[in-house]
Amino acid sequence: MLSFAAEWLNVLIRWFHLVAGIGWIGTSFYFIALDLKLRQRSDMADGVAGAAWLVHGGGFYHVDKYVVAPAALPDDLVWYRWEAYLTFVSGFLLMNVQYYFNASAFLVDPAVLALPPQKAIAISVASLILGWLAYDLLLMRTPIARHTPTLAVGVFALIVGAAWGYSHVFSGRGAFIHVGAMVGTIMAANVFMVIIPNQRKIAAALMAGRTPDPAWALAGRRRSLHNNYLTLPVLVMMVSNHYPLLTGHPHGWLLVALILIVGGGIRHALNRHEAGDAFERYRLALIAAAVALAVAVILTAPRPRATVVGEVTDQDILQLTATHCIMCHSARPTHDGFAAPPKDIVLTDIDHIRQYAPLIEIQAVQNEVMPLGNETGITPAERARLGAWIAAHR
Repeated sequence: MLSFAAEWLNVLIRWFHLVAGIGWIGTSFYFIALDLKLRQRSDMADGVAGAAWLVHGGGFYHVDKYVVAPAALPDDLVWYRWEAYLTFVSGFLLMNVQYYFNASAFLVDPAVLALPPQKAIAISVASLILGWLAYDLLLMRTPIARHTPTLAVGVFALIVGAAWGYSHVFSGRGAFIHVGAMVGTIMAANVFMVIIPNQRKIAAALMAGRTPDPAWALAGRRRSLHNNYLTLPVLVMMVSNHYPLLTGHPHGWLLVALILIVGGGIRHALNRHEAGDAFERYRLALIAAAVALAVAVILTAPRPRATVVGEVTDQDILQLTATHCIMCHSARPTHDGFAAPPKDIVLTDIDHIRQYAPLIEIQAVQNEVMPLGNETGITPAERARLGAWIAAHR
């Protein structure tokens, strides 16, 4: 019953997380694109930095952006903050249901580091906090923040360094999801700790009849732009558990570095296109993204397996799956974390094993992400025998 309840919580929280995330990403993309479309116009009011004319859904819109803020604020000012807050809260709840509740299966891999579930969870939570502190205190509140190329390298090094550390502590899928969670925490904290507080300072100064400090608006815009550039990479991290060629790679941290280059390069090209720059101004970003993607594809190509001597029989495979698979992949799983077989895949008879052989090869042979956390201690020799049987029955 506990597994059944956890499964429903997983579905509902994931659904909510997706809705909130779509709202947050949508506003981020929209406002950065709007910011880049602003132009100087002859009829602008005093204090306006730029204006844009927009058309959508059959309507025309005229938008002004102030250098800091207008002299007076309207009563119906719209604040964009809950999308970010709810994305973070729902994401952390989902981490609890998916990774903390089943820490021994999803988070811990004894082949990487034998950790008690409670200790793994403590490391997880602490790393999210430390990631934000490192970004905020070591990068954003130092002279590094004023030099964009150096700052970009610093953020890149922080994320890749965290990925390397996670890959030596958690399972492959646990490491990838934690890179996404750490970056998502940084993005949400940018909103909660800097962007919204600075907007409140500006509003409070105006209501008190004081001139707001332009640095407050500048800091908020800088953090918002960081969030925009990190969005595409973090999306890949968040869905990485569906792709064992990523989470099963022995050097997952290197794939994280390449994903950052791909996502960041594409986002930069899109932003500069929105700003109206000539293609020559941002083509290097696209070239870098294409090269990084090609390297990632090469790195994830199937690796050669050990040679198997002798025939592998159906009975051998049934015995192997009985030892390593059917605790989860049976009509009535005995694993505490599952009320039903994952993806409705049952591996208790040879016909079903043949049916799902291509998936088994990807998950258990090529990328070694199954069994989850290698709880059953499957050996490389057993994986090789499984691969040989699949190859013989194609």
